[in-house]
Amino acid sequence: MTELTSAPERVAVAEAPRRRVSPPGGIDRVFRTVLRGAGFTVLALMATVGVFLLIRGLGAFSSAGFGFVTTQAWQPDSGNFGIAAVLVGTLLIASVALVVAFPLATGMALYISEYAPRRVRGFFTSLIDLMAAVPSVVYGLFGSTLLQWKGTDIPKWLSIQFGWIPFLDVPEADPDNPLSPNGVYMTSTFWAGLVVGFMIMPFICSVMRESFTQAPQGEREGAFALGSTRWGMIRSVVLPFGRSGMIGGTMLGLGRALGETIAVAMIISPVFVIQPHILGSGANSVSALIAQQWGSASPFGLGALMAAGLALFMLTLVVNFAASAVIARSRSGQGSDA
Repeated sequence: MTELTSAPERVAVAEAPRRRVSPPGGIDRVFRTVLRGAGFTVLALMATVGVFLLIRGLGAFSSAGFGFVTTQAWQPDSGNFGIAAVLVGTLLIASVALVVAFPLATGMALYISEYAPRRVRGFFTSLIDLMAAVPSVVYGLFGSTLLQWKGTDIPKWLSIQFGWIPFLDVPEADPDNPLSPNGVYMTSTFWAGLVVGFMIMPFICSVMRESFTQAPQGEREGAFALGSTRWGMIRSVVLPFGRSGMIGGTMLGLGRALGETIAVAMIISPVFVIQPHILGSGANSVSALIAQQWGSASPFGLGALMAAGLALFMLTLVVNFAASAVIARSRSGQGSDA
């Protein structure tokens, strides 16, 4: 018979440190080294982009000083330039895009993950992924040749019904005059944000859909066993478990909206004053400014555009790092009631 060990001996064996097993071969070390190299390469590329923009825009920063972030005009050759107007325009366009994209993405993600029959679920998933693959110039063509020409009644109605809200008022419009031209409702922040919202919706929807599908089946069945309706199960189980994905996907979509260029440049009528009326004609963004001014800019003007690009680069980094922090700090299901 095998001799039984005493209780003190068993406790000593249990408390002894575990022997660390070395990898069976060098392939694991090679794989780890490759992954570490890829990570450092990405960081080095981002740092190189930032340093390059800083060096090229340093002359513009030195010339403009703090006025670079407070001046609305863009006349770099005369020394009167800044990103105040285009930065506010960028934030307004991105805000309109989120207002459009978030409810569409949430509804579509919930339908695919919770309501769509299994036989059509793959079709809708592929359709959303296909929308994400459509080039931005196609969305720009759609917005500039169809939406803002055939859909002027939408901003006109919004202005008439909600004009008491300051940013929905259009001072140039005369709603009491039936002959008033509709051009005051075109090339606006509203149309640019609407098109950008259609562009970022597939990205947000994909993140949300993947997050919703991670809700445990046991939690779902438990909610139904307690008499919950399908919406009650979604509200108490799916949405809390998908909260981090909703926040992270929305902020990643915001980062995408901040840097959109071609579609915005094709729709807006650039102005270099802060335009708080999102339904009125005239808007601008940092990315559209760079695209429109690049070909005709002087050497100093190119430096000023580099400085504007650095400001957009830093803003996008802040948004994406914030999204990563939200996702990393959120725990799935922490708000579940089931």
